Order: sequence, then C-alpha cells, then structure tokens
Amino acid sequence: MRYKIAILTSTIALTVGIHYGWILEPIFGEQHWIHAIHGRFCYIPIVLGASWFGIRGGLIVAATISVSVLPFILSSALGEHNLWGELVEIIFYFAIAVLTGWIIERELSLRKKHEETTLQLEKAHKLSLIGQMTASVAHEIKNPLASIKGGLEIVLDKDTPETEKKEFEQIIFGEIQRMDNTIKEFLDFSRPKEVRTEKLDINAAITTVAKQLQKQADENNISINYNSHGPHFIHGDKEKIQQVLLNLILNALEASPNNSEILITARQKDNKIIIDISDTGAGIPKDTLEKIFEPFFTTKSSGTGLGLAVVKTIIENHHGMITIDSGSSGTRVNLSFSAYKG
Repeated sequence: MRYKIAILTSTIALTVGIHYGWILEPIFGEQHWIHAIHGRFCYIPIVLGASWFGIRGGLIVAATISVSVLPFILSSALGEHNLWGELVEIIFYFAIAVLTGWIIERELSLRKKHEETTLQLEKAHKLSLIGQMTASVAHEIKNPLASIKGGLEIVLDKDTPETEKKEFEQIIFGEIQRMDNTIKEFLDFSRPKEVRTEKLDINAAITTVAKQLQKQADENNISINYNSHGPHFIHGDKEKIQQVLLNLILNALEASPNNSEILITARQKDNKIIIDISDTGAGIPKDTLEKIFEPFFTTKSSGTGLGLAVVKTIIENHHGMITIDSGSSGTRVNLSFSAYKG
C-alpha cells in the first residue's frame, strides 16, 4: 500500500512539475511538445490510481492533478480557445478515472464471483465424495458383517460338526481381514500418511511384492516374470511404493486368464526409472479407462474403488507419473520416477 502511494505521489508531482515548467523547460526552453507530453503523462497516475484503488482512487488522483494545475491555467494569459481546451482536458482526466476504475472493479467483481463459484463447486465435490464414501463404507462393511454373523451362529451351534466349525472360522477370519483392508483403503485415501523418502531399491521392492503374490499366481497357473536392466534406485517411501506395486500387480493378476504371464520390467532412461507392468487380459474399455483413477469408481462387484486413486496420489507425492495403455491384447501400466541422485 505505501509503495503504491509513493509511486502515485511521485508521478503526480512529476506531471505537475512538467505543467508548471519546472522540469523540462529549464533544459529545453519553451517548446510546444512539452505541453503535449504533460497532457499525455497526466493519464499515467490516473490510470494507476484507478487500477490499484478503483474508481475512488482514480477520481482522487484526477482531482489532485486538476486542483494543482488549475491555478496555473486560470492565471495564464491563455486565449479563450486554449482555456476551454485545458478545461476539457481536465474533464477527460475524470472520465478516464471513472472508465478505468469501472473496468477494474468489474473485472475484480467477476474474478471474485468466479472464485466463489469455484469454492462452491469444490465444497459440492467434497460433499459428494463424503456421500460416496459413506455409501461405499456401508456397502463394504455390511456384507462381511452379515457373513460374520451367520458364521458365528453356525460356529456357536452345538450341533455343528467340528470340521464345519473350522471351515466357518476361516470364513469369519477372512471377512474380518476384508473389513480391515477396506478400512485401510479409506484411511489411505482420506488421511494419507506423510511420505518419508529414502534410497529405495526398486529391484528389491518388485521382487518382494512378486513373492507375496506368488501363491495367488500359482493357483491360476499365472507366471510373474521380472526383467531388470541393472540396479535401479529412487527417492521413495518403501511402504508406499510396495503398496503401489502390490495394487497394480494384483490388478494384473485379476485381469489375467489362466496359463498366462505378467511381465514386469525396469529400466533407466536419462534420469528416470521406468517400470512397466503388462498382462494379457481382455483389456480395459476406453470409457472405463478415462475414469479409472476417479475415487469410488469400480467395475468390480465388490471393492471400494479407491485402489487406483490411492496409487495415483502416492505416485504424485513421489513426483512420479503413471499412465495406463490398454487394448484387446492386454494392459500395460507405466510408472516413472526420478532416479536416486545421492
């Protein structure tokens, strides 16, 4: 504020000094072009005042300049034609102040309305997410609870054979695990943990996740093959990156037909570590692919639809990128991270 007022004061003083002949005439003498310069220079502080402080600011500057130069105009031996010319010039000062101030205030008003509309849309989007989250939580917890309730009734029934009790105990444990995973997904989405980066060996991370999913792959005769072109390190949070890899390879497993292959490759290109995860499944339809990272969007009969939304968030928090290409011959997920620089 003080800086702007100082600039306005300086430019007003300069234009008044030019008008009274205190600045240019001692150097160049009485020249007609000096008056032309003054007439144009006056608009600069007026436009600045209107731009910074609205119509009121522009009018105050115009009035200040007018009052300052009016004594000179009235005391000078100007002809009637020149006198009216000077007075018309003063009228233009006020006209420029009003016009510039009105344009600026209108622009600010439109910008404020746009910001308010944006905030309202963001609030509506958040409320929509909360509604979807509530419905998804209710759905994902309701079904396991029903299974747990039914399983407990059978287990607590004295007439139930021991073999059946053990079977239903496993079902109950599995449903509890399912509920735990669902809650973890919601917590990861709504309250993501702080990323703690360190020197992370990508080869080791992929190998660890592949081993975790090997049993599930063997059940469907799916081979998980990993090809690495040398050692690869990134700045990464080990737990988060393994969560990303687990989610993506698990998706590839679910999409892959029996007796097929999931191919994972890692390579370095310039200062980037590139990871590709490819399967030979049926592929993802184009309209689905466009929405695949949206929270709560899922094509599965069960699931929260948060897996890939969380994956994208984690990757972006690592300043990385994820792209998915899919066709009738399968899907390829491409991950890109900055290489570790030490």
